[in-house]
Amino acid sequence: MNGSSKGLNRRDFLKVGGMSTVALTLGTTGLLSLNGATEAEAATRSSSGGFGGYGPLVKDPNGILDLPRGFRYKIISKTGDPMPNGDLVPAMLDGMAAYKGEKNTTILVRNHENGTNADYPVNGKNPWSKGAAGGTTALIVSPDREVIDEYVTNSGTIRNCAGGASTWGTWLTCEETRELGHGFVFEVNPLDPENEMSKTPIRDMGYFSHEACAVDPSTGIWYLTEDSDPSFLYRFTPHDRSQTLGSLQKGGILEAAAIDEISTSSPSQLNSGQKFGIVWKKLNPERAQQDAKDLGCIQFSRLEGAYFSAGTFWFDDTSAGSKELGRVYRYFPATNTLELFYESTEQNELEMPDNITITPWGDLWIAEDGGGNDRIVGLTPEGKIYTFAENMMNGSEFAGPTFSPDGKTFFVNMQTPGITFAIWGPFARRNTARQRAMGLAAPPASLAPSVSDKLLAFAEEQGMSRLEAAALERHGMPIL
Repeated sequence: MNGSSKGLNRRDFLKVGGMSTVALTLGTTGLLSLNGATEAEAATRSSSGGFGGYGPLVKDPNGILDLPRGFRYKIISKTGDPMPNGDLVPAMLDGMAAYKGEKNTTILVRNHENGTNADYPVNGKNPWSKGAAGGTTALIVSPDREVIDEYVTNSGTIRNCAGGASTWGTWLTCEETRELGHGFVFEVNPLDPENEMSKTPIRDMGYFSHEACAVDPSTGIWYLTEDSDPSFLYRFTPHDRSQTLGSLQKGGILEAAAIDEISTSSPSQLNSGQKFGIVWKKLNPERAQQDAKDLGCIQFSRLEGAYFSAGTFWFDDTSAGSKELGRVYRYFPATNTLELFYESTEQNELEMPDNITITPWGDLWIAEDGGGNDRIVGLTPEGKIYTFAENMMNGSEFAGPTFSPDGKTFFVNMQTPGITFAIWGPFARRNTARQRAMGLAAPPASLAPSVSDKLLAFAEEQGMSRLEAAALERHGMPIL
């Protein structure tokens, strides 16, 4: 997330609060057009073949959210609105995940990136730290996208930025700070809100400025990003990898990624006998960042979003690159391979990537956090790039992109003035083959990292892909 503290903009808040129910519910053009859905479906195929997005955006007459024709949005929650228990919806909406509930409902768990003072704090009954205004809430959403219930699930934390969904139905909320004794990960169970687990820091996951995390379901190992300058990529291996409630509280081993020479057992004329690659160095979790620095681990600019899909861990560095417009990386645990998937050089194509997700049909969706109007940008396995949504209301970032378990509704937050949207329309069908293909796909040509002839020759000698060589070269691998 943006490192600056963003307060609630009163003008934007009143702009939303004063809208009619019809405007909030029917918020984009094309809704009343009988052929809107047909046109959007036709736009999913580009002239050159393969999925190419949903066509151009249509101007929203309410000036809030532009979407492709045939798609609708509904504001289901706003900062300052009353929740069923009488408390007000907290501010600074951020990371979020969706879970399957009873009777086809969707359970959303949502972060609130408040600090110690906020006009709309998270008011919990069982806080970890009194005076801390951050935390998490949950929403129970019906199949017709009505909020049935909304309540606090974790409180007494600070700057709950992003996090990650476990495989057993809980949410790991991450504190993006190292102030006032805060800077930990907490596990939240939306079915048992504000329990003792929700206020118990998982100390072995490290004391640092956390951003996001994601678990490899095949191994139970977690990968964590850090929003700091410099920042590091961490790996947490639980002592108990059963992936069940309480397993993370039993502790584990924290490591950070580094680049080093890896000896090969059978050197030949075609192989120098040495290969550079990723190694993981063990850290003291209470001084994770300093240990990572001292051990020479990979230094990133400012890591943000994280998502695991089909054997691939995706993460991004929001301000990296020669123009500081951001990079997206992917890491393959099975082969211990790090690749630089894209490196932005043009604001119009992609600017400062933040939260990320893989769609049910296999595209990589990226929420921007740059200047101007932020967007949701899609990258496809076929090498296409498209815009799905654009914030036309203000300069706030999108946060917490996530899909309902059935893939029919896309939920996302606008951090200020504090809005949670439900978006639906002619989404493509679930496609696990394309999800796997995304992990192996080449980036769009315009976003692929630049690789010199010398680096390409070295990559071939070392048996690396050009994307792996680009990742390692950007972070200090010598070209021999």
